[in-house]
Amino acid sequence: MQTICSHSLLQQQVELWHQQGLTISFVPTMGNLHDGHLSLISKARKQADKVIVSIFVNPLQFDDQADLSAYPRTLEVDVQKLSLTACDVLFVPSAETMYPAGMANQSKVMVPMIGDRLCGQSRPGHFDGVATVVTKLFNMVMPDSAVFGEKDYQQLLLIKKLVQDLNMPIEIISAETHREQDGLAMSSRNQYLTETERKSAGEIYRTLQTIKQRLLQGEQNFDLLCQQAKQKLKGIGFNPDYIEICRESDLVPANHEDKALRVFIAAQLGKARLIDNIACYLA
Repeated sequence: MQTICSHSLLQQQVELWHQQGLTISFVPTMGNLHDGHLSLISKARKQADKVIVSIFVNPLQFDDQADLSAYPRTLEVDVQKLSLTACDVLFVPSAETMYPAGMANQSKVMVPMIGDRLCGQSRPGHFDGVATVVTKLFNMVMPDSAVFGEKDYQQLLLIKKLVQDLNMPIEIISAETHREQDGLAMSSRNQYLTETERKSAGEIYRTLQTIKQRLLQGEQNFDLLCQQAKQKLKGIGFNPDYIEICRESDLVPANHEDKALRVFIAAQLGKARLIDNIACYLA
């Protein structure tokens, strides 16, 4: 595995592979890698001849500077983990490489509709930062495909729309959420949880499953389902940001005619903001 920090060296390697007729799959990350990330890399290897992984903690997508400063950075351990995977190149750009003119002067990419809902409402500017950095990384890596997990389903849809709207010749591949034994979605933010909070954190997934089961049983009062779930989570120490039942295709609030649904939860537990979702397909 090569570790590359400069855009020019990455471009040379990518151009060589393209000249050789090799395909490239890409997995962008912010580091602090866990088994969920590694599963994305395994899926990427099945799509292409070469796999590039990036590690870049993107300041443009943080609306809270304290959150940015606290975000775990574990490059040395990440390199060790990646050396045991199918990763061919690790791209580790600096903020100066990504934003040479500074973030204030950086042209930004905005994806309307998808980025305005759910996390977009409570984290202003977050998805503009995501869309901008992903666009820049796609232009640097020039992959044939890129793999994203379904844990952040809103981000996945946003990137699919970005690629479609801007006519990028990249296939976006989704991967199922990787979970702990109690159902908690794997996330770098899980390490913010105390031991006591960690024991409660799996309730997020159990709440999603409960809502899904009641939908499958024919419950049509979506607002009541979400309100009851919020009260339950509050009772065990969570501070819910939102619980919503949406149309899977575009995240519009679902109505009774919709059959392909996603249930979304975002909630604060101690210092950790946890997000998760589950698909629900009605007959």
